[in-house]
This record gives sequence, C-alpha cells and structure tokens, in this order.
Amino acid sequence: MYYLFVLAVGVERLLELVVSRRNTRWSIGRGGREFGQGHYPVMVAMHALLLASCVVEVAGAHRPFIPWLGWPMVAVVAASTAVRWWCVSALGKHWNPRLIVIPGASLVRRGPYRWLHHPNYTAVTAEVAALPLVHSAWVTAIAFSVANALLLSVRIRAENDALGYA
Repeated sequence: MYYLFVLAVGVERLLELVVSRRNTRWSIGRGGREFGQGHYPVMVAMHALLLASCVVEVAGAHRPFIPWLGWPMVAVVAASTAVRWWCVSALGKHWNPRLIVIPGASLVRRGPYRWLHHPNYTAVTAEVAALPLVHSAWVTAIAFSVANALLLSVRIRAENDALGYA
C-alpha cells in the first residue's frame, strides 16, 4: 500500500509539472523573467530522489509500518498537499516551481499568503519529513529534510532577490 501512496505522490508531482509548463509559457509571454535557473534542476532531482529513496529504504531495510507514526504522517502528507494546492489556487497562473517574475505584477496576499510569506515551502518541508515516516523510513526523512533545508535556503534567497527586482 505504501508503494502506491508514494506512486500517487509522484503522479501528483507530474501534474504539478504540467501546470508549471503551462504557467511558464503564460508568464514568459507576459514579459516574465526567470531567476534561479541553477537550483531548479537540483530541486526537481531532489524530489524525484526522495520518492525513490522512500521505496528503497522501506524495501531494502524492511522498515515496518508503525500505526501510531504512520497514520499521523499520512495526515501530514495529505494536509501539506492540500496547502500546496491552495497555494497553486491562490497564485493562479503566477504559480510555478520555476522562479519567474513578471515585472509590475503585484505580490499575492490572499489564501495562505495572508499569513505566511512562503506557505508552499512550509508545506513542502512538512511533506518531505512526513512521507518517508509513513513507513518509518527515518534515514530518508532525515537526509532529505536536511537536503531540503539547504535547497530552500538557496531558493528563498533567490526568490526574495527576484521579487526585489520586480
């Protein structure tokens, strides 16, 4: 069942890439400029490797499903996915995992952006930690949480710089 859950997360990520591609064309068509191109492939690779590592650790290390840990982590993954899609909805065509800024566009202050500057990254951080822990893959949870923190430190700095440009 866990492998199907990880597969479902992977399919959801592919759907995000489809939305991203459409929104990229829309943004570039309106004069959008992309920033942080160097870290984007690293971000995509990290998320793909997270999914693979979840499967490899659970299968290779025979990690058990521990109900008192697994079920709450399923809830965290579900909630973080809901928050991420709330971010997508609030940003509309401006949403993109690529860092594209359209000059003159105003910052979004609705949806979860009313309360947080980076709600999508908060949700991703929760998901990166929780997805492996659904099936007690604690090595993956630790390793990818650290990798995600390092990547987000680069990403958020680039995003803040890019938004200062706008």
